[in-house]
Amino acid sequence: MRVQRSIEIAAPPGKIWPFLVEPEKILKWCITLQKFEYTGEQRSGVGTPFYFEEKAVGVMKLNFAVTDWVENERLAFSLTSGKGVKAYEQRWTIEATPPGSRFTFMEQVELPFGIIGKLLGLVGQRSSEAHVGEMLAKLKSLVEI
Repeated sequence: MRVQRSIEIAAPPGKIWPFLVEPEKILKWCITLQKFEYTGEQRSGVGTPFYFEEKAVGVMKLNFAVTDWVENERLAFSLTSGKGVKAYEQRWTIEATPPGSRFTFMEQVELPFGIIGKLLGLVGQRSSEAHVGEMLAKLKSLVEI
């Protein structure tokens, strides 16, 4: 299941970036997350480990590592361990535009259980797209204050 959406935000990339890397700010716009915490001493850059609990079908408890980190431009991470998903990757990008920035959220999730997992993914796609739309609107409102 893949979800990708973009939104225009009337703010420079530097004003958006803290909402992508500071746990208390991430929790303000990522409405499906119940918990987010860094799990090692590293707090920035490729390899940074973190944990989050996401409410989907039940609560998913997942560990990730950052795979791409360019301040004020992009952040990507992928699943290192957890139950309920086979693979999970997100990529967040910020592109400077004349009126501010364009923020793009991309999520790629692969469920276990073979063909049943693929069918569940198709069913969950619409719900995920709606949640991403809500999250982007929330991020926009928080940053543009």
